[in-house]
Amino acid sequence: MFQDIISTQPNDISEENLAQLVAEELPILPLRNIVPMPMAVLPLAVGIPRSVQLIEEASRGSRIIGLVAMKDPSIELPGPDEIYQTGVIALIHKVVRTDEGALQVIVQGLERMKITEWTATEPYLKARVELAPEIIETDVEAEALRQSLLDITEEVAELLPNLPEGVGAFLRQIRDNRQLVYLIASNIQLEVEEAQQLLEADSINEKMRLLVRFLTKEKEVLTLRKQIAEEASEEMSKAQRDYYLRQQLEAIRRELGEMDETEAEIEEYRKRIAEANLPEEAEKEALRELKRMEKMPPQAAEYSVIKTYLDWLLDLPWNALTEDNLDIEHARQVLDEDHYDLEKVKERILEYLAVRKLIKERGIEAPEGHEGELHEAMGAILCFVGPPGVGKTSLGKSIARALGRKFTRMSLGGMRDEAEIRGHRRTYIGAMPGRIIQAIKRVGTRNPVFMLDEIDKIGMDWRGDPSSALLE
Repeated sequence: MFQDIISTQPNDISEENLAQLVAEELPILPLRNIVPMPMAVLPLAVGIPRSVQLIEEASRGSRIIGLVAMKDPSIELPGPDEIYQTGVIALIHKVVRTDEGALQVIVQGLERMKITEWTATEPYLKARVELAPEIIETDVEAEALRQSLLDITEEVAELLPNLPEGVGAFLRQIRDNRQLVYLIASNIQLEVEEAQQLLEADSINEKMRLLVRFLTKEKEVLTLRKQIAEEASEEMSKAQRDYYLRQQLEAIRRELGEMDETEAEIEEYRKRIAEANLPEEAEKEALRELKRMEKMPPQAAEYSVIKTYLDWLLDLPWNALTEDNLDIEHARQVLDEDHYDLEKVKERILEYLAVRKLIKERGIEAPEGHEGELHEAMGAILCFVGPPGVGKTSLGKSIARALGRKFTRMSLGGMRDEAEIRGHRRTYIGAMPGRIIQAIKRVGTRNPVFMLDEIDKIGMDWRGDPSSALLE
C-alpha cells in the first residue's frame, strides 16, 4: 500500500509537450473494473486482440495513450457509449509479451483528460481529448480538509492488517494536496462508481471531501469486521480453554480411578443389562445399542434417542410374573360377588380357568424352543360382546382378581393411527413405544389380564389401519 506512485511526470514530457502530443487524436484503452488516476503506476494485463494492437502500435510511437474505465465490465468490446468520458492520459513504460500471446504492460497516469470527440472505432478506439487540470485551492478550507483526510487515513491504516508502521508520518510529509489525493485514492479499495466520481471532481477540495466520506465508510466496515473477528477469536479461545480443562479433568480422574459422567452412565447401563436377565435376543440388541452409545458424544441427538430406547427396554417387566390362582370355587365366588346373573358368561369363564388348571396339573410340556413356559394356545383370548354398560370391562377386572393377576385396560375407541399400536420410529423426536408396551411397563408384570376395550370402534385413515397392527 502507498507504493505504486510516481510523484512527478517523466522529465522528457512537460505539460506543453503533453498538450502537443494529444492535439490530434489519442488511442483509447478501456479498462475493466479499474479507474486510472493521475500520477499512479498501473500494471495491466492486455489480451483482447484490438487492445493488443493498440499497445503495440502506441509503444512504437509516442507511447502516449488514453485510459478510461468501462461502465459495464461484462461487455467484451465496449464502444464509445459503454465507457466514461473522463479518464487519464498515460505513458507506456514497459511491455512484455507472454507465452499465450497476451501483453503485460506497465503504464503511468500523467494528467486528467476529457474526451471531446470520437474519431474511430476500428481497429481500436480513438478520440480527440483535452487536458482537464484540477482546480488547486490553497485556502483555509483546503488545509482543514487536508488534516481531516490525513486523520481518517491514519485511522483506517491502523485497522488494516499487515500494513507497515509510519504510513501516517509518510503521508504528512507530502505537501502537494493533489499528489496526496491521488496517492491515497490509488491505494484504497473504492467501487468503480466512487473512484470515477472522485476522478471527475474538478477541484482538489472536492476530491478531498469525497475521500473523507469514502474513508469514513471504510472505517466503519473495518471496525465492524475487527469486532466480529475479536468476538470469534474470544469464543474460539474459550472453547479451546474448556477443551483443555476437560482433558486435564479427565486425566486427574483417571489418576484417581474415577470415571467421568459419560463413562459412569455407560457402566450403569452395562450393569443394568447384566442384572436384568433379559431374553437372549433382547440382551443382544441392548448391548449393540450400548456399544453405539459408547462411541457417541453426549451432545449428539442420537445419544439421547439410544438412552431413551435403553431405558424403555430395561424398565419392561421381563421377569416380573404373578402366580395364578386356579381355584375354580374361588373364581366362582369372585364372579358372583362382582356380578349378578350373567350365568352363561360366568360358566364360559370358569371353563377357561378349568382348562388352564388341567394343563398345569397334567404337566403338558411346551413345544420345543419354549421350555419352561405353559402352553397357552388353548383359550388364551376371551371376547366379550354386548351393548354398553352390561359389564364387559368389569368382568375383565373380576377375572384378574380371581386369578390373582394385575389388570390393565386400553381403550381402542376412535384410534386411527397404527403408530399408537406399533410405536413411532426412533428417528422422530420424542418417539415412544406403542400403547400396549406402555401399559405393560405401567402395570409392572409380564402376565397381566390385558383388556382391549371398544375394539369395534377402531377407525382407519391415511395414517394406517390399527386393526391390522393388532392382528400381527
